Amino acid sequence: MLEVNQITTLFIAVAMFLLGTFLVRKVGFLSRFCIPAPVVGGLIFAIIATTLKATGVVEIALDTSLQSIFMITFFTTIGLGASFRLVRLGGKLLIIYWIACGFLALMQNVIGVSFAKLFGLEPLLGVMAGAVSMEGGHGAAAAYGETLQGLGVDSAISIGLAAATLGLVAGGLIGGPVVQYLVKKFDLKPVEVPEEKYVEQYEHPVTEKSFMNQVFLITFSMAVGTYLGELFSNATGFVLPGYVGAMFTAVILRNVMDRVKPGFINMKEINLIGDISLGIFLSMALMSIKLWEVAGVALPIVGIVFIQVVFITVFAIFVLFRALGKDYDAAVMVAGFLGHGLGATPNAMANMSAVVKKFGPSQKAFLIVPIVGAFLIDVFGMPIIIATINLFK
Repeated sequence: MLEVNQITTLFIAVAMFLLGTFLVRKVGFLSRFCIPAPVVGGLIFAIIATTLKATGVVEIALDTSLQSIFMITFFTTIGLGASFRLVRLGGKLLIIYWIACGFLALMQNVIGVSFAKLFGLEPLLGVMAGAVSMEGGHGAAAAYGETLQGLGVDSAISIGLAAATLGLVAGGLIGGPVVQYLVKKFDLKPVEVPEEKYVEQYEHPVTEKSFMNQVFLITFSMAVGTYLGELFSNATGFVLPGYVGAMFTAVILRNVMDRVKPGFINMKEINLIGDISLGIFLSMALMSIKLWEVAGVALPIVGIVFIQVVFITVFAIFVLFRALGKDYDAAVMVAGFLGHGLGATPNAMANMSAVVKKFGPSQKAFLIVPIVGAFLIDVFGMPIIIATINLFK
């Protein structure tokens, strides 16, 4: 067993991020299909680690304790970008996207339970391969898995985490190719919008003082937000993802600062910090995947996840894309939908980032997807999951 400390793990994550960036730039199909660089680098490490373990050379144990900090940092930067003046522009599209996410959660549980029964499995294991691990991701898989094991469903946590892992990888891999298909088929182009609608009115160069001001706002939001999240959990009994409180605090801070001191927030610097945090977080997440455990999952669970991937892809292309307007913004939102619909909102952001780097900006997508993925999705998802568990317990 080779135990890697948190600093070395951070170094490896950065190295894999840079390796992924290099490969995406140099390898044609990676660039053509907009595969996110952290996914490429992280998977390479996971494959190497699996090979070393399988051949009996060494098992690598990473200390990913810093992963949550980068995750919270990324979502805090998203919150600081959520000016109410911009959020209002989401309008009808935000509602459509939100409803689509609720429908997806329902169908993921229907698919999971139905095929679990078909394959002769405990129906609640189908829930773990449904909305819990798909839209919910690893955090929800661990939380709900513990509940189900308390109800006597053995291996609920490991199956949920395995399904979430498969979904996370699939969500990172299919987003780019699907958008590539839509862009080519419908000859989609970014639509120019009036600058004052989306672009910050106050632009200034990156300086040490300005950069540290942004770091102060981010860390303040993270500190206050984590305490608010803990207070909410203690008061209600509901466990919130660690980033929700920080992001919510950042949203409030952003809009207060817009009134009190316009121009103090520099989104150029905020976005730079967010992009770096997202890349390192996703690299760590993919690096820490234990592919040998995924390989040991029963074939029916793998089959259910495969069906989930097929369903969300078909739904995204033939229903959601059209409902959102069949334009370039709709295509980019489809990339986000595939990302967080199969695992995690950071995956959605990575998908969309890879797409816009190649085809051009989509301000609407970057307004709508993070808001729904971080906040609104649970309004539908949590009641659907809880109701399904209670129905089949």
